[in-house]
Amino acid sequence: MEEPRADREAVAAGKGKIMTPSFGKLRMKYFQATEIIVALTLTCSGMHAQVSKVQTFPLSGVQDLDARNVKAEPAEYKGRKAVRIMLPVPPPMPAAGPRPAPVPHFTFLRGVDFADGTIEVDVAAKMIGTAPPGLSRSPCFIGIAFRARSDANHYELFYLRPENSLSSDQVRRNHSVQYMSMPDFDFTKLRWRWPSVYEAYADLEPEAWIRMKIEVAGRQAKLYVNSAPRPVLVVDGLKGEDLAGGVGLWPSGGQENYFSNVRITHAKPQAVQNGGDPSGTWDIKYGIGPFTGSLKLHRDGATVSGTASGLLGTEAPVEVDGGVRRGTDVPVTGTWRNGYLEIAFHGALPGTDPGGVTASLAGWVDGNSAKGRLTLSGQRQDDAAWTATRRE
Repeated sequence: MEEPRADREAVAAGKGKIMTPSFGKLRMKYFQATEIIVALTLTCSGMHAQVSKVQTFPLSGVQDLDARNVKAEPAEYKGRKAVRIMLPVPPPMPAAGPRPAPVPHFTFLRGVDFADGTIEVDVAAKMIGTAPPGLSRSPCFIGIAFRARSDANHYELFYLRPENSLSSDQVRRNHSVQYMSMPDFDFTKLRWRWPSVYEAYADLEPEAWIRMKIEVAGRQAKLYVNSAPRPVLVVDGLKGEDLAGGVGLWPSGGQENYFSNVRITHAKPQAVQNGGDPSGTWDIKYGIGPFTGSLKLHRDGATVSGTASGLLGTEAPVEVDGGVRRGTDVPVTGTWRNGYLEIAFHGALPGTDPGGVTASLAGWVDGNSAKGRLTLSGQRQDDAAWTATRRE
């Protein structure tokens, strides 16, 4: 039988004494244990908050908005409280002389600094008036910008064009959802350089509420609409330099733009940094057929030079004993901007003339890895995703 400890006391007299813990000391142990539990809970909660902080903006008023060159006001649209954002009527263009510099039409959400995570929002766009006789009505544009600078001129953007979803022209249908990175990669440049890569079809209803969800992780972003389980557009290699910034409501002119129920969930940012240097030797997978090879690159400021092997050469590659004999190395030229690389080289593929094909590679260098888009033009057209690893 356990011997009574010194911190126990008798609570009844007689032959047999009932021993019980001292109340004062028991209370002290209780509070000490409670303090430990509370401290651990607060520590874990703080760690979780740093990784998955959530910000919500019902947008039933304009107190959380920083409007730039737009009119924002509380409104109700199809039974839902929201904010309505309108662009001013543009001034007439001068008959002669330089055109005025464009101004941003943007609405920041106050107190948001977003790097990685999820942005969810309900949007709707309603056209004003009707199209002129003989012309079709221009589709609405409405979207969400992220990693935006305070000047409202630099940002990543996903936007919707609901009317295109109903078009009988498949090319126009494929422009239902789009991505841009302003100001250097607007939709014209992206569509010209990489057709169909940064836009896609989605089933959208014009002038209806549409739920957008944007997932951002490092240099990749995915767009979901209307609670679909899979993304309608994936951008692997965001074009903007900024890895964090504001979140903005992006309206368009000639329409009423409605936004409601914003929810931003912040995640721990991925370990990517700008400024990656391409200098060195790289093993590359071109993403087209079996073609692999190497890049030997040198950077001098913003200029990149070197050689490439494995895809194009002065002679076309041929199959030899189950392998691929590749032509000689070809010279590479290109540019570099804060880790973003654009290079090109010329050569041949089977069935083409020497120098008849141009390979253009664009993408980010992140430490000892790099990836991006490859485009073939000339006598052979193709598009693929390339990856490369720096040799030790």
